[in-house]
Amino acid sequence: MLTSTIDQAHYRTVMGHLPTGVVALSGITPDAEHPCGLVVGTFQSLSLDPPLVSFSVAHTSTSWPKVRAAGRLCASILAAGQEPICRALSSKQPNKFADIDWTLSQTGSPRITGAHAYVDCDITHELDGGDHTIVIARILHMDTGHGEPLVFHQGRLGGIRQLTAA
Repeated sequence: MLTSTIDQAHYRTVMGHLPTGVVALSGITPDAEHPCGLVVGTFQSLSLDPPLVSFSVAHTSTSWPKVRAAGRLCASILAAGQEPICRALSSKQPNKFADIDWTLSQTGSPRITGAHAYVDCDITHELDGGDHTIVIARILHMDTGHGEPLVFHQGRLGGIRQLTAA
């Protein structure tokens, strides 16, 4: 078996060349009945039949266990201009939703107002992915919003046009 040592800083630099969408995952905790959430940049379609998506969450996340406990979630694909929402949900604040406008989605999960699109899901599988958990979720409902998506590229957040013009 061939093993190699990959420098983590170089790994981040190289992978940072791939632009990623910014997705807020949110749920309602069963015990406290308040919204909880986090941001991921690894959200993608997985299967058309059945309709599935997948995303990855760091093992160190303190927010993922709260969202997981809800059993279902809303993945709000953030829109350009929603950088403050990304920062709030990436923080360690106890009430990340204090300054975020949201409504309940059709399936009862927090949906970020003004998101570029959203996907309501039931969590179906979790797999080991090194220092991350790979989550597979079944789509229950989805729809689109307006504008362009928020993108993370080479350490910067912005709209597609904004980042490609820089």
